Amino acid sequence: MSFPLFPLNTVLFPGCRLDLQIFEARYLDMIGRCMKQNCGFGVVGIVEGEEVGDAPERYSLVGCEARIRDWQQRPNGLLGIRVEGGRRFRVVSANVQPDQLTVAEVEWLDEQPDQPLTKEHDDLAALLEALSMHPMVSALEMGGEVNGQQELACQLAYLLPFERDQKQVLLEMDDPTVRLARIQVLLEQLQGDFIA
Repeated sequence: MSFPLFPLNTVLFPGCRLDLQIFEARYLDMIGRCMKQNCGFGVVGIVEGEEVGDAPERYSLVGCEARIRDWQQRPNGLLGIRVEGGRRFRVVSANVQPDQLTVAEVEWLDEQPDQPLTKEHDDLAALLEALSMHPMVSALEMGGEVNGQQELACQLAYLLPFERDQKQVLLEMDDPTVRLARIQVLLEQLQGDFIA
């Protein structure tokens, strides 16, 4: 499947929301096409290069589909959109068009069946509940009660202040139980850094 890519310095996860300000012609055109065709685009993390200007030289090969949920003209005259993460994908091949938009052939990654939360996830669920009180998280209408391990893992991986490389590793994990276990380890490391 041919899919336009939007390389960013962030990692988007399924079910998570991201607000973007669009001002480059290549992305304005891309967003216009996506809205007309009711389709999404791919968010991939930049490895080498910049968000603005020429297409990044290197980006992560696993990304997340972004579906446009809302849009508005910002007070500064730029287009603001809110996207929600959809399916994960792997880039098979890509080319940069003359306008510097990267278009890729992608394959969708299979998601494992979601598992219910268990007692051992109580602390992580409580953490997400606490995060939902933060004004920035609340503005994205995220956090709060979740329906299973997949949703809990994705929201925590997205919202917690992990390094971008750590978030990318979490995105690439197929099993939500393994992803939650890794988040627990990363949280313990973060707490250790705060104490040290």
